[in-house]
Amino acid sequence: MNGRDLFLVGLSHKSAPIEVRERVALTGDALKAALAELRGIDGLGEAVVVSTCNRVEVYVQAEGEEAACRFFTSRSEASTGHLYLKKGAEAVRHLFRVAASLDSMVLGEQQILGQVKEAYGLASAVQAAGPFMSRLCNRAFATAKRVRTETEIGRGTVSMSQVAVELVEKIFGDLKGRAVLLVGAGKMGALSAKALASLGADRILVANRSVERGLALAAQVGGSFRSFDELPHLLVEADVAIVSTGAPTFVVTAEMVSQARRGRRHRSLCLIDLAVPRNVDPACGDLGDVFAYDVDDMQRVVEQTQEARRSEAIRAEAIVEAEVMAFTREREARAALPVLAQLRRQAEGIARAEAERTLAHLGGKLDERGRRSVEAMAQAIVNKLLHGPTAKLKQAATGGDDGLPGAAAELFGIAEASTQEPPRALPAATPAPTPAPSAAAADPVAAGGSKR
Repeated sequence: MNGRDLFLVGLSHKSAPIEVRERVALTGDALKAALAELRGIDGLGEAVVVSTCNRVEVYVQAEGEEAACRFFTSRSEASTGHLYLKKGAEAVRHLFRVAASLDSMVLGEQQILGQVKEAYGLASAVQAAGPFMSRLCNRAFATAKRVRTETEIGRGTVSMSQVAVELVEKIFGDLKGRAVLLVGAGKMGALSAKALASLGADRILVANRSVERGLALAAQVGGSFRSFDELPHLLVEADVAIVSTGAPTFVVTAEMVSQARRGRRHRSLCLIDLAVPRNVDPACGDLGDVFAYDVDDMQRVVEQTQEARRSEAIRAEAIVEAEVMAFTREREARAALPVLAQLRRQAEGIARAEAERTLAHLGGKLDERGRRSVEAMAQAIVNKLLHGPTAKLKQAATGGDDGLPGAAAELFGIAEASTQEPPRALPAATPAPTPAPSAAAADPVAAGGSKR
């Protein structure tokens, strides 16, 4: 037994404001480097990091939570008071709830499952995730699928980008005759663009650093692509700007918006920042005729859409709980297998040595049939002696008693055997068992934002 367990350390929209979350959020190469750093820590077996606009969570199979905690504190001391820690089945339950969108700001939203899949894929690609995380994450994906198909929690669900569009509609009413600017051509921008098109926006402008992706999004929504360098001028043209890029800092600054106001002639400008780290300087909201919102500001808008899905969430929680119990039983049974294998290996080694000693003592007095009978008798004694302990160890594992395998290992002097070669079976012996595979309001502030 290696003493490793599953630990989760994280912070989310429930525990930390966006000012804290953005300091530890990682994407791309920075996330790959962080995973490689975790992988190299002594006592840590595997790791997966889920980093989205609403949460950053580190899952590790390790001897303790220290490495996962350092992931946060080394990047921001301010995160210390906002972290939550879960271990074992509680960590499993949390991941399953996250994947099933039961812990999301928007209950039942569909994007989070894809984000968790991407997180696992990245961890696997850099070899930070191994067999344990593979079983854990794939069980989480299966749980999310059950929740989606067996409940109606996703019916009528809105994503964060759709919430942003709803907020725009509540502020401006009919979008006809208005210009909407999408800054960034990622998934959030694309989803926002599709919803905005249905609201009758007169013009949709797309600004993106990648010309190819920007042109593709503009064609998709019937908009026009503009160079990212034109952003200051585009803020004069647009009434609404939805910003979501992968940039680690502000792409819309207070100075930029202040200059744009001179050409707007007191027309209101709504800035919705869907990115973490934030892409819009919060100071923009202090300027006249400018309303600035980030993902945390949308919480009150979200609350208005939740009630219809809360009854379905009860059914979803029952599915999650059943899956957690099944995974935990499976895991505990696996914990007993190395002890069972080594116990049999040790007993068969003793039996083989004694049989060979007896045969050597008898010399040539036995023919081949007699030799096989002695060896078969030694194997039969092993099987009979181990039948009871084997049944008890399996029963203890599936019943949740994770202390018996360790006690048995100590009693029989069994060392960790996971890397040892399997024993040579006695002739005419029954082979040792092998483990089976695992199975709002019109007022902008009342609508959920703030006039900063």
